[in-house]
Amino acid sequence: MADLKVTLTHSVIGRPQKQREVVKALGLGRINSSVVLPDNAATRGAIAKINHLVAVELAN
Repeated sequence: MADLKVTLTHSVIGRPQKQREVVKALGLGRINSSVVLPDNAATRGAIAKINHLVAVELAN
């Protein structure tokens, strides 16, 4: 499987607590912070919850 590079592009200030927890669980902290995660169902589901806050691209 490929990897996904996830970048936090918007602030979590004023967002619901669940969305803040998902951002933290993915390992994102500040705006423009990026992490490389495996492309699996769990990662895709977490990204779907906060897709309006992040940018996703293939990492190779």
